[in-house]
Amino acid sequence: MVTDLSQTDSVVNEFVAELRDASVQQDPLRFRFNLQRLGSAMAIEVSKSMRFAASEVHTPLGIAPVNRLAEQPVLATILRAGLPMHQGVAYVFDRAEQAFVSACRNYTDETHNAFEIGIDAVASPPLCGKVLVVCDPMLATGASLAQVLTALFASHGTPATVHVLAAIASQQGIDYVQSNHPQAHLWVAAVDTELNDKGYIIPGLGDAGDLAFGSKL
Repeated sequence: MVTDLSQTDSVVNEFVAELRDASVQQDPLRFRFNLQRLGSAMAIEVSKSMRFAASEVHTPLGIAPVNRLAEQPVLATILRAGLPMHQGVAYVFDRAEQAFVSACRNYTDETHNAFEIGIDAVASPPLCGKVLVVCDPMLATGASLAQVLTALFASHGTPATVHVLAAIASQQGIDYVQSNHPQAHLWVAAVDTELNDKGYIIPGLGDAGDLAFGSKL
């Protein structure tokens, strides 16, 4: 299942506009802040699909009926680009356990047109039967995300529900993840149709990790 939030009248579209804007991108703090805000806004959308249970809270003046999450999700992200968006999701699900995966492109030629996905480390609580929420700001080819999900499930168990949050996705990336992990519900803030020969989304927004944290070797 795919939910494209760009097709709704939502403040999500404002955050995406600033994330894409090359002039606004000159401020790394603002870029990270927009990813955080987007993560929080998308987390609220995801929460509407989760199970809630009736409960009560004691106020200074009495007892109030409330609906609360029936269970806390596990939040996961891919280092390093996913960290700001992940933080925004964690502001919403502030009692959730968290998981982190180190994954990167290992280029196999000097042109950086060919690459393999390398996964160096997976740190996660048990996932069996839980709700998993994964942040990956740029869902480009979909290969890294698919491999990360496979690695998480193999080492820590299979969740009952999987939600994937992406700021911008390519249609190719969406199709790839759906074919490899059809149980995952994809929540995307925008969908672009094109990938260039380096596997970057066009028009996209550039390299989210570099924009947030600086260039890397």
